[in-house]
Amino acid sequence: MTAHVLMLSSSRQGDEGYLEHARAHILAHLGERRELLFVPYAAVTKSYDAYVEAVQAALPECQVTGLHRADDPVAAIRQARAQGQAILTGGGNTFHLLHTLYEQQLITPLQEAIAEGTPYIGWSAGSNICGVSIRTTNDMPIIAPPSFDALGVVPFQLNPHYTDYQPPGFNGETRDQRLAEFSVLNPTMPVVGIREGTALLLTDGKLSLVGEQGGFIFTGNGKWPIAPGEDLTELLN
Repeated sequence: MTAHVLMLSSSRQGDEGYLEHARAHILAHLGERRELLFVPYAAVTKSYDAYVEAVQAALPECQVTGLHRADDPVAAIRQARAQGQAILTGGGNTFHLLHTLYEQQLITPLQEAIAEGTPYIGWSAGSNICGVSIRTTNDMPIIAPPSFDALGVVPFQLNPHYTDYQPPGFNGETRDQRLAEFSVLNPTMPVVGIREGTALLLTDGKLSLVGEQGGFIFTGNGKWPIAPGEDLTELLN
């Protein structure tokens, strides 16, 4: 497997600045590359241009180009590796992101680019689409993509921004309850919950949890802890 993918839980950790906690991971993942093709389609309440500007400001070492400005987005994705670019996909609304990827006929080109080794980095929604489907996103379905099926870079579900905190007096369903509902109906499909400040790293055919905090795997048999740095390659089988 040649996929080289960094799936960040979030763009922020605590009170830190935008992508501040992720900078070291992003730059290490990029290696010598500094040309970035950015997929901004998860944005809804801010413009794609403003989104590109925010990423550029957070990664001044890099040259960030918005995919929405390409005359032919499909060709831009397919040519990214040859152009020395990595592909980044930001957070926002996962349903809007996936809807636009289908609308622009970008699902297959992205899958092929990643499979061929084009470095890929996503956070939040941009990580969510790396799973089998987006059915374990935290987002509201503000638009209906033609399918919930996502890129399938990894053969399981993701839940970025995972938290098991329950505010005092809160009577709604917790994140664990929502993920347990999914697991009851899909008992053989793992869901990996990654806390803010952590990421899943897929490279050289190996998968691991990156960051200082642990996470969890949810299946029909229950909830299992993941330690920081743990080898999760078994989940790829």
